[in-house]
Amino acid sequence: MKYSHGQLVICLKGKEKGRLMCVVGTDEKFVYLADGRERTFTNPKKKNPKHVEKTGKDISRLLPLTDKELRKILLSEV
Repeated sequence: MKYSHGQLVICLKGKEKGRLMCVVGTDEKFVYLADGRERTFTNPKKKNPKHVEKTGKDISRLLPLTDKELRKILLSEV
């Protein structure tokens, strides 16, 4: 499954289970996620793509964002 910068996803596994997060990067094996609080843009969470689910929402048009702006967006999407 392909993920792109700015997509909103829900974590299905791990201690972030059920949380809404934003894709801030990808590589061959992992997606990198941020929520603006515990996982910032400078310190994203590395996650197996099988452990996240797309929500169909994309905030790439709003990027670049600060962590505070990301938190507000994620709270409004819940």
